[in-house]
Order: sequence, then C-alpha cells, then structure tokens
Amino acid sequence: MEAVLALADGRVFRGRAFGSARQRVGEVVFNTSMTGYQEILSDPSYRGQIVVMTSPQIGNVGTNAADDESAAPQVEGFVVRELSPAPSNWRSTQSLHEYLSQNDIPGIAEVDTRAITRHLRSLGVLNGVIASGAASVEELVRTAREAPGFGSLDLVRQVTCPAAYDWTEPRETLWAEPFDAPAGPSRVRCVAYDFGAKRNIFKLLHESGFDVTVVPATLPAKDALALRPGAVFLSNGPGDPAAATYAIEAVRGLVGRVPIFGICLGHQIAALAIGAKTTKLKFGHRGANHPVRDLRTGRVAVTSQNHGYAVETQTLPQGAELTHVNLNDGTCEGFFDESRQLLAVQYHPESSPGPHDALGLFGEFRRLVDRKRSPLAAGKGAR
Repeated sequence: MEAVLALADGRVFRGRAFGSARQRVGEVVFNTSMTGYQEILSDPSYRGQIVVMTSPQIGNVGTNAADDESAAPQVEGFVVRELSPAPSNWRSTQSLHEYLSQNDIPGIAEVDTRAITRHLRSLGVLNGVIASGAASVEELVRTAREAPGFGSLDLVRQVTCPAAYDWTEPRETLWAEPFDAPAGPSRVRCVAYDFGAKRNIFKLLHESGFDVTVVPATLPAKDALALRPGAVFLSNGPGDPAAATYAIEAVRGLVGRVPIFGICLGHQIAALAIGAKTTKLKFGHRGANHPVRDLRTGRVAVTSQNHGYAVETQTLPQGAELTHVNLNDGTCEGFFDESRQLLAVQYHPESSPGPHDALGLFGEFRRLVDRKRSPLAAGKGAR
C-alpha cells in the first residue's frame, strides 16, 4: 500500500506503508543512530514526534520485549529508507512491521530519507502527517499546518507514571557494561522523577547503590521530601521544558536540600528552576554519535542524545559552572553547582543504545551524594 509523508510547508514524500494503516500527526525529526531503533521507538522523549532514521537499512534485527525502554512505542510515526523484509537475530521475536502494527504506529519505507533530513536541516523541524491509502495530499498538508505547535503541548503529563513505585530490576548480566559506580557502605533512597524516563536509567541508579522510588512528574517538592530521600533524579522526557511548570516548581523546592542529578529534559528543568533560560534548536540533537567535551578534564565522550531544546549558557546563574560543551555547535551539554548540590547533563549517559562513554556520570552522582549526604537521608531514607 502506498503511504505519504506530508510536511506543513507543502513538501510531500511518497513511499510504501508498513506498521499500522492509521493516520498520525507529529513533529518530524531525524535521528542519526546506526543501531538501536527499538530503543528509539520506545523512548518516551519521542512522544509527539515522527522519527526519520538516516541510517538506510532498518529492521534487520527485528524486535524483542527486553529491548523496550518503556511499555510500548512512543513515536507518532516512523520513516525509513529500506525496511528489512527478513529480520535475523537470535533475540528477535517480531519483525519491525509486526511490532508497529501491534502498537498501532504507522511507518513509511522506500522514501528518500537523506532528502528529508537535508530539508529539515535547512528549514528546521516541521509538523507532518503520515497516511496511507487514498488520502488527499492537499488535505494532509492542511492537517499538518493546522496541528498545534510542538512547544504548546504538555507532553510530560502523557508519559509520566500514574503513581509512585519502587524499582528493583538490575540490568541483564549478559549486556551489563562495567562502570565506575563506587557505592557507599549503605544504600541510599533516590526519588526519581519520571518525566518520560527510559528503563535503563533506573537500572543504572539501582546498580549505583540507590533504592529507587519512581514518582510522577507532578509530585510537589514537599511530598518528595516526605519520602526522606538522600538523592533526587530528574529524567529525560518529551517536549518544551517550559511547559512542565509543575516540574520546575517542584525542583525549585528541592534544589539545595538534597543532591540532584538531571539528564536531558531533567537538565533543562533543573536549569529553569535555578533561573536559567532554554531555547528551541533548529533541528535538535538526535543520535548516538554526538561528541561532548568535559571542560573539567578535557575528555571527549561520544554520546547518545535526543532533545530539541537547549540551555542558554549565558543565562546560567552565579555558582552554576558550565562543565560540558557540544563540539558540533558549542551548545551547553552540562553544568554543576556545588552550593546547590546539582549535577546535570543534556545527553543520555545511560545509553540504550550506546555508546557507553558517559556511564561514569552515575558514579559521579553517587560520589556527590556520599559527600553531601542530606540530613533527610537519616533513618528511613538510607539503609
């Protein structure tokens, strides 16, 4: 069946449908990863977006339940150059087509993904529509144009957990990459805000010596403090950080009272909470090949990233030290504030998929917690 990707500026790409036959609208973005398409599909940070893969061959290892980073695929649609007709991997239980069909996600293959990527790099990301069958192209373009802007949506509420729960699952031993996480003599209660978290984050926190309690994004600071945490984690997630006003207010009430580690959207929310500003990037950073320099050591890590907004470096308040810089465009990739006990990075140190260069940040967080052990952690919070 023929499928169409129609962009809000009138550009139309025709290809072959796979996955679900339904019509979906979203912000069209591109990802430069060569592997890990299932982790990308199931990353809640992609809620509201149609993802274009720049790697030409997708689907060759199929899919399996163990590689999902959330309960189901989160994307609005999936765009590939060539869909593998015969997946081959000993862990595979479903083809990519079956996986998307089962979860009602439309895909389009046999399109020029290089042309789409160049178009988005030139004009910036755009709303678009994926549809199959005899849909009117003019009507699809109009639908894309009339769709609400990505920045106007509070997507975090759509992907956060409905209620608090404890996370106790470790990583699979077969795939566990060693990393520097020197846990102290006792485990520490970590309240992890779920803004759209990937599962591997919680697994790595657990391995770092934390007893992880995952909480909804809307949990007020006073309720988080009532759990007597020795640490707080702020996860990745979708959308404009400024739309999650409840999360910013919660973090504002936690800063300085307990050590905090934020990544991706959590990095942006932490920055907003201490008075910095964020801005929307033209086409964002999405892929597993983004070089980031740690200004403290000079070391360069190749990182996994997925974000459309960035912290404006010049707006970081006094005391917040810029620690990491993107070597492609010079944007802020991390900061540290000693007085506020706040560590934050823009990229995904938990990988899933790789690279694994930045896994050591979980160890850095644990050391910060052990140095700055909050009095809140006394008694029930640590054991």
